[in-house]
Amino acid sequence: MSEQEKKQDYAADNIQVLEGLEAVRKRPAMYIGDVGVKGLHHLVYEVVDNSIDEALAGHCDTIDVLINEDNSITVKDNGRGIPTAMHTKEKKSALEVVMTVLHAGGKFDKDTYKVSGGLHGVGVSCVNALSSDLRATVHRDGKIFQQEYKIGVPQYEVKEIGTASDTGTEVRFLPDASIFETTVYNYDTLAARMRELAFLNKGITITLTDLRNKDEEGKHIGQTFYSEEGLNEFVKYLDRNREPLLEDTVYFEGEKDGIPVEVAMTYNTSYTENIQAYVNNINTHEGGTHLSGFRRGLTNTLKKYATDSGMLAKEKVEIEGDDFREGLTAVVSVKVQEPQFEGQTKTKLGNREVTAPVSQAVSQMLADYLEEHPNEAKIIVQKVILAAKARQAARKAREMVQRKNVMSGSGLPGKLADCSSKDPAECEIYLVEGDSAGGTAKQGRDRNFQAIMPLRGKILNVEKAMQHKIFENEEIKNIYTALGVRVGTEDDSKALNMEKLRYHKVIIMCDADVDGSHIETLILTFFFRYMKEMIENGYVYIATPPLYQVKKGAKSQYAWDDDQRDRLIQELKGSGSESSVGVQRYKGLGEMNAEQLWDTTMNPEYRTLRQVTIENAAECDQVFSMLMGEDVPPRREFIERNAKYANIDV
Repeated sequence: MSEQEKKQDYAADNIQVLEGLEAVRKRPAMYIGDVGVKGLHHLVYEVVDNSIDEALAGHCDTIDVLINEDNSITVKDNGRGIPTAMHTKEKKSALEVVMTVLHAGGKFDKDTYKVSGGLHGVGVSCVNALSSDLRATVHRDGKIFQQEYKIGVPQYEVKEIGTASDTGTEVRFLPDASIFETTVYNYDTLAARMRELAFLNKGITITLTDLRNKDEEGKHIGQTFYSEEGLNEFVKYLDRNREPLLEDTVYFEGEKDGIPVEVAMTYNTSYTENIQAYVNNINTHEGGTHLSGFRRGLTNTLKKYATDSGMLAKEKVEIEGDDFREGLTAVVSVKVQEPQFEGQTKTKLGNREVTAPVSQAVSQMLADYLEEHPNEAKIIVQKVILAAKARQAARKAREMVQRKNVMSGSGLPGKLADCSSKDPAECEIYLVEGDSAGGTAKQGRDRNFQAIMPLRGKILNVEKAMQHKIFENEEIKNIYTALGVRVGTEDDSKALNMEKLRYHKVIIMCDADVDGSHIETLILTFFFRYMKEMIENGYVYIATPPLYQVKKGAKSQYAWDDDQRDRLIQELKGSGSESSVGVQRYKGLGEMNAEQLWDTTMNPEYRTLRQVTIENAAECDQVFSMLMGEDVPPRREFIERNAKYANIDV
């Protein structure tokens, strides 16, 4: 066959191969969630998941991730290397098949990988389809093989480019700028996921290096993540800003009914529950059967111990499931061959066969611990009893809120200036710092779809308050009633009746100063702890009022940061007029009149809203406990490190 014929034959193959990848390019959100920041980072996770799969199979212990200067990503491992021999069915190199055919990886063969990560199962071929350039380099069988692609199209057949004394795979890809809203990677986001993967897969070394930035010593910014103890260390990391109740963690690792189960847990003095559940390294935010198994095992075992010890009889208090989880931090990780995911974001495990093994593992682990540590067992039961008493007080506080709503007719707070539309999809509510700014916002708003709710001063810090105190707080009660969602039920104090939600945009609007940032963080802490569903559904936003007004004569423009301010000053200086350029620094919302507030911060055509999202629940939890907890040094360090940003954004 001539070279020309070969090219024509190969081109025909391309059309067949790209049928699946074309679907990825047409509807990328179906495969990676979205085409924003989240989807961009998901590309990295898909490639790293392949290396993790090699590690789970016992063939890899080092994974290197690099953010290159052009925002391309390199992922390199020391696994066996993707096979490069001819694929019998596809009649082309196995490497090309893996890189260009959806669902073609080794993880679909149970003999190759018993379990594997990756939620969608589309893997690296999906990344290839959404990259303007991708290069795969394989060290295998003493040789180095390579193939390059552009938007999934191979640029040449797999070729041998040298000899190798090691094995492994290296993938370098550049996300397609025509697909993604942004192609700039966030180092901290990737670091959080790599740290999480190191905890979940003990004994694996994962490095992350940012070639775009250097530290004060001139070295590229980077970290090495390695965990010897796995979930034991993960729990300690999550709780490092809280005051522990127990000296050590309670830990179990083993296999029940063919399902590998690893659990670590401890108690602290806080009033919040923090359980992170994983399936094949995927954080299942919506829980599922493994979380149900954990809760069942915990409740049954602790309740039996508390009853047998006689401590419950003395207190004459009824214990509920929630009481056993107050102040609890736990990580549950299971490996399942064929996970079935459910829920709105496809992160809820549905496999029924998982519940019993996890429940048995937790019961065994906890029963052994309580028997061997009687002093710690007593501390846990005392904590549970205290939680039960607080829950009863919280129930009375909730009932008072509900009763007040019924008695006051509409149930809406007097300070709320509501909008005329009743369609939640088009309605938005501004939670505004202070009565003064609230008054200005009321004058400047569009009454058809914008509601204004002024908040007096700093709301209660829910991180350090008992639940009944939270429900007794006037500002928090007003937020609940204004939004229309219920305060919760005794069975699930964090359950919201989202169908009653009156606004699909809840916008936090605070002054652009230190106090404003503090109030913003207090409100975000409340939403994260007690209205997480609101954040998960994408209903919570932060307004961004300007920092400066730059004025010269009749001309005036607004600036949202120092660079923009300096640029506007230079532009106005060069406009030819003799008058000087004036700069006004807005310290508070009250310094703007109603028209200015509308133009800069509330008008949907020109405003900028930051949507609050939860990229990594475990990381968010520890950030909130660090920011709003008792321990000062880590908070100071965090603020100093992030001081260049005007506001803390979660």
